Amino acid sequence: MIVEASLKAWLALSLTRGLGGESARRLLKEFGSPDAVFAASISSLKSVVKADVAAEINKGFSDDAVAPALAWLEDGNNRIVTLADPDYPQALLNIPDPPLLLYVKGRLDLLNRPSLAVVGSRSATPQGISNAEAFAKSLSDAGLCIISGLAHGIDAAAHRGALRGLGSSIAVVGTGLDKVYPAANRDLAHALAQQGALISEFPLGTPPLAANFPRRNRLISGMSLGCLVVEASLQSGSLITARLALEQGRDVFAIPGSIHAPQSKGCHALLKQGAKLVETAQDILEELGGLAVSPAPAVNSEGPDSEGQDAALLEHLGFDPVDVDTLSVRCGLTVSQLSAMLLTLELNGRICVLPGGLYQRIH
Repeated sequence: MIVEASLKAWLALSLTRGLGGESARRLLKEFGSPDAVFAASISSLKSVVKADVAAEINKGFSDDAVAPALAWLEDGNNRIVTLADPDYPQALLNIPDPPLLLYVKGRLDLLNRPSLAVVGSRSATPQGISNAEAFAKSLSDAGLCIISGLAHGIDAAAHRGALRGLGSSIAVVGTGLDKVYPAANRDLAHALAQQGALISEFPLGTPPLAANFPRRNRLISGMSLGCLVVEASLQSGSLITARLALEQGRDVFAIPGSIHAPQSKGCHALLKQGAKLVETAQDILEELGGLAVSPAPAVNSEGPDSEGQDAALLEHLGFDPVDVDTLSVRCGLTVSQLSAMLLTLELNGRICVLPGGLYQRIH
């Protein structure tokens, strides 16, 4: 990570009121660095950006403005990477509007691994969920990092499947990284922070604004070699990601479905427009040129006795569906403790979640 003094200038530039990404990149091209931008005269600034923005930059910045981000960095699992940082995703340098910086929670090594976007409907069918998990698991085992958006449905399924593989997963979110949206995916976000990564270009504290999600979609596609759409209606936001992938020169793949299913109509529209029809993960790997990548090193976030704890929990679980409150009484653990352990067992394919919040052991 770059030194703190320079990082403050990067943060301050990214937080400057009225300054968009394109204007910020023009300033960097003209002056060379954020420090030089803040040191420039107002007349020099006005030659590059509008007068009101130049005046805002000319005021300089206070430590208070960047203090929340610096405090967030005190957690050793948190990072901020800028355009000048070697850890910055190199694939994003080839898109028209790369962000000045990225907030990262989790594994920096994943940011520059060969990756594939897997996206689709929030209102996915059971078959769509199963397909997303299976494709993501296989592609992850082939060494690809699976990138998606942490949304309900296909996104969450893709993350779960990828975390069970060797390549892991990245969630690109449309909020600040001090927030989890949707809240129902909090446990999944925690698993990603430990075994994969979460990234955002939005400052801490940014709420889930509708306008932010199309913007984050360009990063999902931009970081990836291609984009797989598993299920999508004609109004699905995942079609935005597919369109951006095409504009960025990435491959687009789609899984066909029933001609009667609304969740398949978006995929069929993509196929009519030239997307590649895929039936197996191997179809994607072959289209990517027989991609040969070594799996990312696995990260073991479990304690030394976690296997024994899992075995004990499975014994308490039995083979009949059970709710978490009943399980809490059986094993003497809090619901919070159980939630993390159950998510791990689900990611490892040892239990499944049934309607009504019930858990069942898989034979």
